[in-house]
Amino acid sequence: MATIVAIIIALIAYPSINNILHAGTDSQQNEEEMEKVNPVGPAFSADSAYAFVKAQCNFGPRSMNTQGHEQCKQWIIDRFQQLGCSVTTQQADLKGYDGTTLHATNIIASINPDITTRILLCAHWDSRPWADNDPDSANWRKPILAANDAASGVAVMLEIARVIMPHLAETKIPLGIDFVCFDAEDWGTPQWANVADEGNTWALGAQYFANNLPNGYKDWRYGILLDMVGGQGSRFYREGISMQYAPEVVKKVWRAARQAGFGSFFPKSDGGMITDDHVPLNQIANIPVIDIIPYYPDCQQSSFGPTWHTIADDPQHIDPQTLRAVGQTVIQVIFTEC
Repeated sequence: MATIVAIIIALIAYPSINNILHAGTDSQQNEEEMEKVNPVGPAFSADSAYAFVKAQCNFGPRSMNTQGHEQCKQWIIDRFQQLGCSVTTQQADLKGYDGTTLHATNIIASINPDITTRILLCAHWDSRPWADNDPDSANWRKPILAANDAASGVAVMLEIARVIMPHLAETKIPLGIDFVCFDAEDWGTPQWANVADEGNTWALGAQYFANNLPNGYKDWRYGILLDMVGGQGSRFYREGISMQYAPEVVKKVWRAARQAGFGSFFPKSDGGMITDDHVPLNQIANIPVIDIIPYYPDCQQSSFGPTWHTIADDPQHIDPQTLRAVGQTVIQVIFTEC
């Protein structure tokens, strides 16, 4: 009798179960259809982006209050202006972990500055003053060249600006883009300092920006932070703070990577929660910003990769194809948004 009842219940329930299964299949098929390789927008040049990395490194270390820092600042401003962007700066004297006054400059380069519908792209441009994660302790107080941990993010933004500007002008797409280069990100407490690091000594320029949004600020739909986007062997897992504050933006960007043909660089897996420039943008300015940042789960030197905060962070350890994967993905996002 129990068997008969079970069969009757199963027969009654079958249509609804069948509908659920079909709904799940349809949803999966729709998602797969959306994620087929279908690149849009202009081609990102890996060679050009790599040249932008090397140009910044030619100034030497760009740590705060140094000649290289000031020279590179003017170079970044000049490059964005030459590409047709409207450029403004935000200057502030900030306090480092050790009380040092840091003469900081956030650089804001805008495309279509009068359009209210906007996307924020950002990266930090200052370099780490100490190689405090170097495997050789003799290097711990030496400045780093910061090809990946600084120059790569700025280089990708410059190349994006270079290739999309003509297309946006020709099509008159009603979309504004702001490229923000944050300063004083990497003066965080060094590992050799006898001082507790609570996380607030990092991302000082972004903290200032979030508390002092520039004149003419318009609501950004969302933002994308590019940090260390050129390292050899990089894979960009879904970062935890990004998933907490802007999961839909993460989904949008990771889908764009697959559509652009670079899904292998953006696995559907979660990484760690990172203290970075996107934290104050989310928590203070309430701008949904995600972090594209590498995660090396099997690297003993650092989960950020073997060159992180070491003297080996130089152009020789940059992979132009990693720059291309990130840059083309962001272009895909922009032109899908349009």
